[in-house]
Amino acid sequence: MPCFCFTNKSGNRIWSFFAKSPSSKSPEVAIIPSVNGVAKSLSTAKITNGRGEIAYFSASKFNCDKFPDHLKSCFEYCCIVSRRNSVEKGRLVRLLLAEGLIPEKTGEIMEDRADNIIDELLVLGVLQKSSDRNGQQISSTSQEFCLVEADEQDFVAKAANLPAHAIIEDDGKNIPPSFKSLQIQSLFVITAQRRGLVNQGLSRVYVETLCGLQSLSLLDLDGVVEYLPDEVGDLVHLRYLGLANSKLQELPKTLANLQKLQTLDIRFCNLSALPMEILNFQQLRHLLMENELLSRAVTIPNGIGKLVNLHTCTGVFAGCGIFNEFSSLTQLQKFGVTCVSEDHASEVFAAIMKMKNLTSLSLRSDTEACEGTFFPDMEQFSPPPLLQELHLDGRLFEMPQWLASMENLTTLFLSSSCLYENPTSVLQFLPKLQILTLWEAYQKKLICKEFCNAGGFPALQSLTIAAKYLVAWTEIANGAFPSLRCLSFNDCPNLMFLPEGLQNIKTLESLYLRKVHEDLVRRLMSVENYKVKHISDLKFK
Repeated sequence: MPCFCFTNKSGNRIWSFFAKSPSSKSPEVAIIPSVNGVAKSLSTAKITNGRGEIAYFSASKFNCDKFPDHLKSCFEYCCIVSRRNSVEKGRLVRLLLAEGLIPEKTGEIMEDRADNIIDELLVLGVLQKSSDRNGQQISSTSQEFCLVEADEQDFVAKAANLPAHAIIEDDGKNIPPSFKSLQIQSLFVITAQRRGLVNQGLSRVYVETLCGLQSLSLLDLDGVVEYLPDEVGDLVHLRYLGLANSKLQELPKTLANLQKLQTLDIRFCNLSALPMEILNFQQLRHLLMENELLSRAVTIPNGIGKLVNLHTCTGVFAGCGIFNEFSSLTQLQKFGVTCVSEDHASEVFAAIMKMKNLTSLSLRSDTEACEGTFFPDMEQFSPPPLLQELHLDGRLFEMPQWLASMENLTTLFLSSSCLYENPTSVLQFLPKLQILTLWEAYQKKLICKEFCNAGGFPALQSLTIAAKYLVAWTEIANGAFPSLRCLSFNDCPNLMFLPEGLQNIKTLESLYLRKVHEDLVRRLMSVENYKVKHISDLKFK
């Protein structure tokens, strides 16, 4: 500690390399306790985590050398992968596992251990958390204390024979990066297409060059890839293969060689079916298959029930005909199903209700918008007892009444529900609900005082509303939303009035207004500024 890094910038191309010398030493860390929020020493840096808790660190001495080893190594890696962009928490868990930073411990699930370590770093204040429609985003607050820039020659000399990490932001010229003699352990490539620079993806030659890095345990290609060569099967140490947004139409049969693979991310590809070779991945823990278009649901081969280590499986086509096999995967913690309809609802629901360890569930109906078909009768479904996160994407006749009894629920996303009844009448007294997103979930033009009664939503920290018909939120009851920190309005083009009583929510730190009526912004900057002047982070887009 610290890690040393080298960055090569040329036009729109950015190559970043990272490594850590096992013998490196740094100045002593000084974590300075605070009393009533005031540091006991001068010259301190204040860092606020995602829950608003404050930690104080000596700005001149901050370092993680005195962190326990399990925290130190994870924190260093978090600084690397979130250097330029925040990382979704679930993805960060998968990356930590793939890097071997979470040792196995009898009786404990590695994903839970990784999640707890991230939470520890959040409490310490060296990571921070934000929430958006895609879940919890994690970024580092302290990269400047643990990443030291070196020039190319010095970096290559220091990193010789050490595991190195690389992040390539490509410029579309299809010039493969030069790794010299570096032993690349993890490689992240963000394509020029993904960056919005060009339309074409990575060429076959480019990807073949990457597949020649025999030391890789993690390969993440984000963006269009023309072709995935057979040589990917030579990466026998690979534990993480990310192909999200690649638009690949098929996967090579040589994938069967990747016996150590833990994560396969094929979200937003053009695959129609998974190859039989996936059944060779006995170490597979995370299979991610979501797609934007329901017509591109991926077919899964018979035998998926043999993958007994599977903890995450998302984007499963409800009509795949093998839900009896999913019934046996009782160790699943995160599960997602698309194209749920009346035809196979009973089979899907029966399988899910047997997943007693499930903590996250996503159900998407076979409709693309509010004009489509409804979810099947949700009252025939009973959620698993440990469920903490629920996504329902599709039109609902009414709010499922079993939602009111979900005492462990912390996160709820309702998308395209198109309800005419107030959805919060069922939700506002859930004791642990922290994140609520209503994305075209409510069709009314007005949100009234009954949306949240006094004492309602006792634990809610983040509320996001997207509603194209919404014109006004009239009033907030005194004592409502006692823990609210972030309020967001997205794609509300007719929204002209924020509620009276907003000024009484003293916990509110952030208000984001994206694509709202221009009169609302004008009013908040003038005659109704009293409603928002206590909010420290106010953003209009």
